[in-house]
Amino acid sequence: MPWVAIVCAAIMWILLLFLFNKETAPEPVTVDPAVVANISREYPTIGKELYASAGCVGCHGAQGQGGVGPALAGDAKILKDPVYVHNILINGKGGMPAYGEKLAENEIYAVANYVLNSWGNKIPELLTPATVAEGQTKIDPAVLKNRSRFVPEDIKLPEIFLATFIMVLLTYGLIGLYSVWTEGTELHPGIHKVRSTPIAMLAMVTTLGLTLLFSVLFARQMVIDYAGWGASEPVMPNVTAEGFYAAMILLLLALAIGLYKKFFMDGEVLVEDASGEFPW
Repeated sequence: MPWVAIVCAAIMWILLLFLFNKETAPEPVTVDPAVVANISREYPTIGKELYASAGCVGCHGAQGQGGVGPALAGDAKILKDPVYVHNILINGKGGMPAYGEKLAENEIYAVANYVLNSWGNKIPELLTPATVAEGQTKIDPAVLKNRSRFVPEDIKLPEIFLATFIMVLLTYGLIGLYSVWTEGTELHPGIHKVRSTPIAMLAMVTTLGLTLLFSVLFARQMVIDYAGWGASEPVMPNVTAEGFYAAMILLLLALAIGLYKKFFMDGEVLVEDASGEFPW
């Protein structure tokens, strides 16, 4: 039964990943020929007007020099990934509002191309719906954001139920395997003396050493994430690394307890007497 529980948990985990991938998959982009034809004509005028009137100047400066918001002039990141500008305009980020529902599609591309082709910025080809569609075949930032957390912001009831069920199955399966490994499948009354072997001693030392190593890595990651969170430009904590190190510490401690119980700890199995009570 422990193995059945673990196999079922693995199947449920695959279903859970499928649900998460479906939730965070980027929406397909419809390529409108009329929009593509107008982009090169509109961005120098409409893009410039919207940059001034939509509030961009107040944060990024009239010449993209920056201010409350980051500088856009000479920003190698946006020039290397123009689709990033489109995504930020649509969805917003931090203190920057989302314009996906405030501006029309042609206006979004006009502002994006104005930013990408002004103040010394220059991209080889204008940003178009086709460019965005091609960029979405890569890993979308929203996917990475959700996968870097244990509990995504948009998690729904089916995912909560499935994740909880997986944890119950895994816990049951691991406890069952642990019991079989340390105590066997049958209980034999009496006192059982154990003697550690050199291999068991090496395994215990290695397990404790790895526990110490992951404890140091966990503490180091927490310090890094805390410093990044408090920086002038906050950096999101690496929750995945924190969770991995914490999980390894717990698993290694459990393994150390199992090794101790099996190879270093004497055991005693009691049976009921005629009265139906255990002879404590």
